[in-house]
Amino acid sequence: MLRLPSFTYLQPKTLKEALAMKADAGPDGMYVAGGTDLYPNMKRRHQEPRTVISLMGIPELRAVGRSGGRPDGGVVLGSCITLTELSASPPVRQSARAVGEAAGLVSTPLLRNMGTLGGNLCLDTRCNYYDQTYEWRKAIDFCMKKDGHICWVAPSSPRCWAVSSSDVAPVAVAIGAEFLLVGPQGERVVPAGRFYHNDGINYLTKQPDEILAEVRLPAPDGWDAVYHKLRRRGSFDFPVLGVAAWVKWEPGNGKRETGRVAEARIVLGGVASWPQEIPEAAAALRGGELGDAAIAEAVAAAYRPAKPLDNTDFDLSWRKQMTRVYVKAALEELRRRG
Repeated sequence: MLRLPSFTYLQPKTLKEALAMKADAGPDGMYVAGGTDLYPNMKRRHQEPRTVISLMGIPELRAVGRSGGRPDGGVVLGSCITLTELSASPPVRQSARAVGEAAGLVSTPLLRNMGTLGGNLCLDTRCNYYDQTYEWRKAIDFCMKKDGHICWVAPSSPRCWAVSSSDVAPVAVAIGAEFLLVGPQGERVVPAGRFYHNDGINYLTKQPDEILAEVRLPAPDGWDAVYHKLRRRGSFDFPVLGVAAWVKWEPGNGKRETGRVAEARIVLGGVASWPQEIPEAAAALRGGELGDAAIAEAVAAAYRPAKPLDNTDFDLSWRKQMTRVYVKAALEELRRRG
């Protein structure tokens, strides 16, 4: 049986108190929300904090509201809203339902009841050589991500290739969400696309002493988005491929769109150490109708840079082929809805 190591558990009631506790704990302190990622990692000795600071008792991190107080504004989500609450949230369903749909595809109902929006956005990168017990990892002399010096996925590589396996992150990047970070130096707002590094170890631009406090979803303004997920089973499993597709339709007369795409984004999850945006696929859609030829061009553009490695489930070459299938399905769904 895997057991948690001994640690001190703190429950601040305000952001200021949480920041002070982290400053006192220093590098040995870590924040936690639902704990569905951190606690299993602690059991496997991936992370070994001596002080764990819970964010779940801070009321403002559980809030859901409208940006600027306007009913037609974007949605502001506290980072500690659970994935179950997120998937059922009426404001999210009305304004950015792809976010709720992605949240509803995470793991199982029990874990969605505990896991949070912020936790899924900050999810540790994953790899078959990393997500193992301490004894298993010790037997192979560990890996670059924790305690070792070699990336067993690509032994000659100078970097770690662990994979971003968040479901909500690709959608957040695709729709242009913004994140409010609160730290000792004050607040800063970071676009979702700049929140991630393409590095299996240093995969976030957030500093360890910063708290992801809010997720700001843009107001509905002629855009739509979808998320499709590939995994072995219909629940529980992490994505081995996630496709978030976003389009903004050109405005027409009155409230009717023209059927032409003004802007687009295609973001892949589960194939790199960050949610991988494919600008070439978006360029194939921009300025025209979402027809068969444009979709085929976008599919081909998304397929070329997708380079899954042999560090998650399924054969890597088959997963690459599935990029075509899932990008096409996502764009065809947007066409039907548009």
